[in-house]
Amino acid sequence: MTVDRAVCGFVPQKEIVYNNLLPYSERLAREATELLAEIKANLCRAVLLRELWPGASFWCRKLFSFLKLYGRRFSKEDHILFIQLLYELVTLPDLEPNMMQTYAKLLIQLLKKKELLSREDLQLPWRPLYDLYESVAYSKTEHLGLIWFPKYVDMLFSVEHILKALIKSCRLYFPVSSTNEMLAEWRPLLCVFDVSMQKAVSNMELFLPTIMRPDEHRQGFLLWFEELMNLWMSVQNQPNWEGNLVNLFARLANDNIGYVDWTPYIPTIFTKILRSLNLPVGVSQMVSPRYLTNSYDIGHLVLWITALLGGPGNPAQKELTCLFNSIASFYHPSNHGRWQARLMRLLQRLPASVVRRVHRERYADPGWITLVPESQRLTDANLQEFTNSLLGAALLAMFSKTGSTDAAYALQNLALLTPDLAIPPVLERTYAAMETLTEPHTLTATLSCMIGMARSLVSAGSHYPEGRTHVLPLLMGSLPGVDPNDFSKCMITFQFIATFATLVPLVDCSSAPSQHSDLTEIDKDLCFATAEFEDFVLQFLDRCFALIDSSTLEQTRDDTETDTQTHLESLVELGLSSTVCTILTQCSMEIYKVALQKVFNFSTSNIFETCVSGRMVAEMCRAAAKCHPTESLRLFVPHCCSVILHLTKNEELQSEEGPDKELLWNLQLLSEVTRVDGEQLLKYQKDLERILCVCVCLRCKQAYTHACSLLKHTLRSLSLIYPTEYRSTSAGFDSDLPIRDWGRAGDVAALGVCWHVPSRQEEAFVFQVLSRLLRPELQRIKDHVTGELPMSREELLQSLAIVQHCLLGAGMEFLPVSVVDLCIPCPYTLLRVRVCVLSLPDDSRENYRESICQTMRLLLHHILEQSEDDTKSLFVIIKIISDLLFFRGTHKKEFDSRWKSFTLVKKSMENRLHGKKQHIRALLIDRVLLQHEMRKLVVEGSEYKVIHQELLCDLLLLSTSTYSQVRSRAQTVLMSAMGTYCFSYRDLIPRIVHLLSPQHTACTQQQFKGALYCLLGAHSSVSLANARDWDSVGAVWPALVRCGLSSSMTLEKPSIGRLLDEVIDRIHRQWDTIGIYFTVSENCVEIANQIAQSGKTKLSSEVATIEEIKEGIQRQRIRNVVAARKYEKLVNDLLDCLEDGDLPWKFEHMATDLLSLLLREDHPLPPDAVLYFTQSLTHDSISIRKVAISAVAGVLKQLKKPSTKVAIKPSDISGVEDLGELCVGDRKGNRWLQYDSNNLPLTEEQWNSQHFVEKSHWGYYCWPREMMIYATSEKPEDDLPYDEMSESEKIIFEYFSDAEFIDQLIQYLSLEERKGKDSFNPRRFCLFKGLFRNYGDMFLPLLWPHLEQLASDPHESSQRCVCEITTGLIRGSKLWSFSKVNRLWQLLCPLIRTALTNITVETYTDWGTCMATACEGRDPRKLHWLLELLMESPLSGEGGSFRDASLLYVLQGGLAQQQWRVPELLHRLLAYLEPKLTQVYKNVRERIGSVLTYIFMIDVALPHTQPTSSPHVAEFVTRVLERLKPLTSELEIHNHVHEDNTQEMDERTQAVNMLKTVLKWLMASAGRTFTTPVQQQLQLLPLLFKIAPVEIDESYDEMKQDARTCLSLMSQGLLYPQQIPLFRAALELAGSRSWHARFSVLTYLQIMVFYNLFTLLNMPAEVLRIRKLVMQLLLDEQLEVRDMACKTLSGLLQCQFFPLDSSLQTPLQTLSQTRLPKARGELASTDLMRRHAGVLGLSACILSSPYDVPDWMPPMLMDLSDHLNDPQPIEMTVKKTLSEFRRTHHDNWQEHRQSFTDDQLLVLTDLLVSPCYYA
Repeated sequence: MTVDRAVCGFVPQKEIVYNNLLPYSERLAREATELLAEIKANLCRAVLLRELWPGASFWCRKLFSFLKLYGRRFSKEDHILFIQLLYELVTLPDLEPNMMQTYAKLLIQLLKKKELLSREDLQLPWRPLYDLYESVAYSKTEHLGLIWFPKYVDMLFSVEHILKALIKSCRLYFPVSSTNEMLAEWRPLLCVFDVSMQKAVSNMELFLPTIMRPDEHRQGFLLWFEELMNLWMSVQNQPNWEGNLVNLFARLANDNIGYVDWTPYIPTIFTKILRSLNLPVGVSQMVSPRYLTNSYDIGHLVLWITALLGGPGNPAQKELTCLFNSIASFYHPSNHGRWQARLMRLLQRLPASVVRRVHRERYADPGWITLVPESQRLTDANLQEFTNSLLGAALLAMFSKTGSTDAAYALQNLALLTPDLAIPPVLERTYAAMETLTEPHTLTATLSCMIGMARSLVSAGSHYPEGRTHVLPLLMGSLPGVDPNDFSKCMITFQFIATFATLVPLVDCSSAPSQHSDLTEIDKDLCFATAEFEDFVLQFLDRCFALIDSSTLEQTRDDTETDTQTHLESLVELGLSSTVCTILTQCSMEIYKVALQKVFNFSTSNIFETCVSGRMVAEMCRAAAKCHPTESLRLFVPHCCSVILHLTKNEELQSEEGPDKELLWNLQLLSEVTRVDGEQLLKYQKDLERILCVCVCLRCKQAYTHACSLLKHTLRSLSLIYPTEYRSTSAGFDSDLPIRDWGRAGDVAALGVCWHVPSRQEEAFVFQVLSRLLRPELQRIKDHVTGELPMSREELLQSLAIVQHCLLGAGMEFLPVSVVDLCIPCPYTLLRVRVCVLSLPDDSRENYRESICQTMRLLLHHILEQSEDDTKSLFVIIKIISDLLFFRGTHKKEFDSRWKSFTLVKKSMENRLHGKKQHIRALLIDRVLLQHEMRKLVVEGSEYKVIHQELLCDLLLLSTSTYSQVRSRAQTVLMSAMGTYCFSYRDLIPRIVHLLSPQHTACTQQQFKGALYCLLGAHSSVSLANARDWDSVGAVWPALVRCGLSSSMTLEKPSIGRLLDEVIDRIHRQWDTIGIYFTVSENCVEIANQIAQSGKTKLSSEVATIEEIKEGIQRQRIRNVVAARKYEKLVNDLLDCLEDGDLPWKFEHMATDLLSLLLREDHPLPPDAVLYFTQSLTHDSISIRKVAISAVAGVLKQLKKPSTKVAIKPSDISGVEDLGELCVGDRKGNRWLQYDSNNLPLTEEQWNSQHFVEKSHWGYYCWPREMMIYATSEKPEDDLPYDEMSESEKIIFEYFSDAEFIDQLIQYLSLEERKGKDSFNPRRFCLFKGLFRNYGDMFLPLLWPHLEQLASDPHESSQRCVCEITTGLIRGSKLWSFSKVNRLWQLLCPLIRTALTNITVETYTDWGTCMATACEGRDPRKLHWLLELLMESPLSGEGGSFRDASLLYVLQGGLAQQQWRVPELLHRLLAYLEPKLTQVYKNVRERIGSVLTYIFMIDVALPHTQPTSSPHVAEFVTRVLERLKPLTSELEIHNHVHEDNTQEMDERTQAVNMLKTVLKWLMASAGRTFTTPVQQQLQLLPLLFKIAPVEIDESYDEMKQDARTCLSLMSQGLLYPQQIPLFRAALELAGSRSWHARFSVLTYLQIMVFYNLFTLLNMPAEVLRIRKLVMQLLLDEQLEVRDMACKTLSGLLQCQFFPLDSSLQTPLQTLSQTRLPKARGELASTDLMRRHAGVLGLSACILSSPYDVPDWMPPMLMDLSDHLNDPQPIEMTVKKTLSEFRRTHHDNWQEHRQSFTDDQLLVLTDLLVSPCYYA
């Protein structure tokens, strides 16, 4: 696009193309250039003067709206500098969170179009961004309330979310070396047992760059791909970080198609995808709970699948076809469950993603990002394969219970890729649905799918030329859908017809074949068919008339109901008018004239009621008039005018109150018809003026309301700018051959929009109408106010209505209010951004906006003084004030809804395949109009003048007036006004605060409530009480607390109490930390200087002089000091409020709450507040105590002294050099980190010589680059001397050294809050941890007696209190010296022993939490006292089974936190537990099972991982099997445990008990371990198969239930190719002895195959062996096993595990024809068995296709029917199969019957309805 370079002097990066199509586009270039220069100058000035707020923030907002209005209309150089400046601003250290958010949003906008800037142009360092993200996402102080980040109602706009979006935009520009640095940073965190794993992997997913040039791949993803991919391949049970890995791989695949070889991984990828869909399989549908929560994100899966497609051999497509075949039946409408949403999303997004990829490969403009290599691109054949694989599922999903939208979207995209495959089946279904009357849902589903495909159907593509012949039959067929009785059908039909009419010009071209010789046959047929268009249009209109007749008010309502429109009716009206409009726009002139005449006759021959049907008819006439105003106005205007004038001549009628129906109808019709091109209205100027003058003064309310809307519409038509036509081709339809324009996209470069721009005559007409109508009304109102000519309320309302409609009609024409500017204290001038929209009104005309404004203010004050109960007039006045403030020709709300509907239509008709802006012309014109309106709406931050201030004060007056309705409307307007005018809130806050103050005694309750509501603010916006500005908060918060003393404040009124709660709640929810200290880094200043000098755009003035800059720096310092003072003043004000004894309790709580929000990281809390919170720890009120506990914990964090750290080199300590290659897990190099009881720090010397490493993940995967640990060797100062303490420290010290205070505190802490609901409280733990960390053991002597007393008290609350304090003690003593720690443990060990003897059901979880928290992130060698204490015989059996289980639980809590660093303890524990595996008690067995899981957790088989020094599963299982020998030899195992009191159990009973414990272990570890020990499971399988029961029956004992659960969970395990033969062999062997086992083998097999489908399919030999196994079991002697084999076979066939070919059919048929001898002897039974097996096999084949009829099915059904009279069990099987066939094929029987011959149908009908069916 050639830009006028003379104007801007640079090549713009990317403009908004639509701006060039506006009628005033030539002026825009200059406007944009000036605005940009202004923004640049002021932004630089703000940064140079160090003023981040409001300066920089304000101009950043301006830049944001500049992007919205003009796109990226600046040079590349500017673009880069803007990005660099904002990047520096976002990453400023300690920036106020809210400001960071503002900058981040703008930066995301600037980085959006990645093709504009390449990596050569721009590089951004990754580390500042990472530090910022780390400080927000993993904030160390947020949980203590020292920093508050902005929170939003929806998570989409939380700070973390915005930062993630920012990182995603920036990572493209990270330098090449960054990958290596990132890996060095995060590799040490990759310890699978630790939470750090999640952090490491999610950081990698966020930050690692994946778009690079091929020559940089060695420094990019090749550094980590193998390593992470192998990790993913070998990990199981979907830990939560697996999803992040998948997202990373998906992004990698998508960015580097053709550069990563995925082939070896494809089977596993698809197996894992299938597993993550959580589909229920097999008979016992148990799903491991892990899978339900951590499943992959469908969006990324789709991306990955898309990127895998194509390439030589296209291996991924085979798997994809198989995937969809195996899940197709889940898409059938009769199946649904919690998995359905995921399946639908997969189906919906996959085609769209492939369309995007094809677009990128074939149609996108080549940019700097590497292209997909030729060999990897998707060919047409690939696309056809792709469509075929998805089509079946999409056609089933069309009729899903959740609606057809997902399927419609999928089909729309498939039709773009391969119209010839996707469209015909849908067409077939559509025609079928149009013919049936009984199934309206199928019609709505098929029509909605056709709407999406419409564009592909009518476009003249080479792929599917015959598609266009379907247009007319479809349109004619859809007409019956316009049905007054079925609302949804009616709406979808309107949408369907409108869609096709938009794409196809409705022109009769039947004469064309005689004039054009070059037409194909299809084209000729098409031309002849177009003769039907006229019939179609007329029939459609008849249908609409019928619809209107049936929805008149008399028909649809009783007398009692209202006469306003219902929601449904308004929707139908909208559908009707837009469809008629579309059709008539697209008609040729001949058809249009006939249709117009028809509409005219219909609307003038009847008189409609004006509520429902009248509105529909009027809308319809408006639609008709809009298309060709000249033709239509000729008919309508004279007719309506004559009728109206004739009726109003009658004097009585003018003054009569009751409506005259004919008059009303004609007024309504006229008011709608005039909404057309203003130029055409000039011809009827006289008539319209006469009618307006007469009708506006009619007494009847309905009549003058219609007259007012006529006034508004006439003025709008004359004074606005808008396009006048929306045809689908700019040339009109008289062109050469309209069928060539079907479905053509509009061309943005040559749209040819016809604009209506107001001419001089139109302007004159407008002002004439205003002077005849508006001026006299304003005069009347003034006279009413002065009392010269008072009016009644009705007359006043009529006057106001006229004023309001004049304002709405000519809002653009009035001058802006030009009154004195009002300066709000603001650092330097905020310049006004003027947006030009064509003609500037000349000054000679009267300025009506101002006169309306003044008159309204007079009237308002008059009403408020004289007659405040005239609320109706007040409503209108509020509306007028709101329009004066905001209305510039459109309302924001209307604009938003139009934008929304525009995007919806765009989505349903877009062509994503061929590229950008390939939209229909009508849509593009609509978008240009929206651009024009958006320019009018951007007036935010417009200058704030005296007049605005006065209007806002009036609104505040109304917001606090007597009537609640008036208040709430005024408040709404006030809120949006404060959002529009920057800083206006500073004016209003003092006024609101004054109303709340106790000194203001004249305040009424209404005013009080109004003021509170004003503070509360609108629901979604930020409330005034939270204005980010110390002055405002400093005024509002104390006022809120003090209003408790106000006379009008009564808590008796529940509404006021609720309102206060809401205000406080809103403050809590929206509060985020306001900055005190602002600094601007040197880099920012430097970049600002570059911007100032950049480009040829001369900046308006010297940006800032040296003196100014110096002054700016000085002012910045002063501002920081002042802010800190204001902060302290606010804290002190709140404390003063709290000292007032009369303050009601509610307000005391409120003040305490507000105070607690004021804790900060960067400024200590004033000592008075510390004193208040410390005293409040023993306050009577529980809620204040809770706040105080959190606050004091926060204060202690503020007072924490920094601790010294030293760097160490691990290789120096261990003496093992790191050799560079990856070696993970237990190795010589990290042995020194592990617990070793021979080398514990028992003396001061040993303690000081050891290197304690607190972070449990360090050293497991690899060492960090530099390793910092806390210094132990230097002598720590024992205690802080009193005289060195700060004031705040002294306060806390004094209180905690006071025995009475401690008594009181402990008494409160050991109270129970809510019975049975309490649990370990982390806040209290933080408090005590802080105390002991900051003050050492100073307070122990006072606390100790209390602790001892609590520990010996078995009550729940006492025990919990001990837990919290003990945990705080252990964690707080982390850096104490050895002597102190040693003393502490001498005391603590007996205490913990005492407490554990008193453990109860209520408290054992708290002790578990206590130990886990105490050991978390601590070096085990420092805690050896505790660990050894816990290891002391947990299973002593002294306190009964419960105590044993609890002690194990507590021990497990401690050890689990230590993970891999305590192998010695794990070995000891295992050795201790093994003899005790034969426990009798169930609860102990369960707990042992859980502990065993943790013991073996460390034994993982991950890549590069060394064999662990912790216990190994393999050795354990060998030992267990040895002890289970007595059971392995038996055939059936029953649970005969003789309950004799004999002490020594026999071997067998012991073995049974042992087995129960082992089962508990297997169940517990099924979802928790990271890799499955397959070999060991195999050894246990035969046992499990024996025990598992066959029937599902709850009455079975524990052992059998557990065995079944185990099998179910094990069968869902992920298998690797080398393990499959072992498993299959185990299955073949397992069934040798008992039929129960054979039965269980089959159930196991079903699930195992489905969950490992693709891995198995790639091993053809195994597939054959499994098939052989199933066939073998079909011949089993036990009936139940044969039945199960039949089900299994059918399931395997259904997921296409092996093909249904002759090699399978022939043996089955042979078997089924086994002859049965006459004699019923022994021999007969084997024959019967063989015959039954054959019949079962055939039945399995038939049941494997539940929703379609393949070619082999009819003959097979016939074969099956021959066996109906066979002996049992064969007969039963046949009956079951037939009834099942009938059930599944019943829905689409019409379609299925075509697959059968007539003879076969006869037999079938006979079978399915014969007496045998009922027998």
